Amino acid sequence: MATSTSPSPATCQSNFEQGVALSLHLWEALTVAVQNNWGGPDSSDKRDWFAGAIVDLFPDVSILTPAQLQQRTTQQQQQQQQQQQQQQQQITPAATAGDAEEPDLQDVETVLLQVMIDEFDVNVDDDSGFDVAEQLMRLRGECLRGKFDGVEVLRRRWEARKGSKVVMKKAEDQEDETDWDTDENEDEDAEDEANGDVEMGDAPPAPARREREEPKVDEDGFTKVTRRKR
Repeated sequence: MATSTSPSPATCQSNFEQGVALSLHLWEALTVAVQNNWGGPDSSDKRDWFAGAIVDLFPDVSILTPAQLQQRTTQQQQQQQQQQQQQQQQITPAATAGDAEEPDLQDVETVLLQVMIDEFDVNVDDDSGFDVAEQLMRLRGECLRGKFDGVEVLRRRWEARKGSKVVMKKAEDQEDETDWDTDENEDEDAEDEANGDVEMGDAPPAPARREREEPKVDEDGFTKVTRRKR
């Protein structure tokens, strides 16, 4: 009788990294910042670095054995359940040995918003930062369990956006406010390339492997993000 084989830790890590890259490339606030070069002429490269910085918040599971990966999956599920209970009861999470390895939802959202301000001069004042962070945490749990359906859904969304461009337009009935929209005009493809944006038909590059640095924690307990050299 044939038995199913669980994905290797390296496969789980690779899919998680792809999920992070897809999530950031599909984040409309970041897409607009890249298309308008708000992060400078290398805004597209900054987005790739951004994906790598988010991946580095999580431990690399590719070096684990299948048994160790299973143990980490269980620990991650227990940690999330504990954090949810503490949030519902408005209790400050107690420090444990595993907290320094697996970030929680608030940590990820904080880093997302911080990098948008520091590197792209964008203050994301809607709930999209939380939505992206929540999506990343969900993908993390799925990939640790060897489930890649969520990553595949993002890949299909990315492919469906081929030829479209996210633009910023002003609301007609309100002043000094903006809204996100998309333009299907193929004549703007040339402008996309001139602004350094990537082809929508190709999957975004997975974050480049870098030597992991020890995280720096400030006096309030928040992990600092090292700014990318301009």
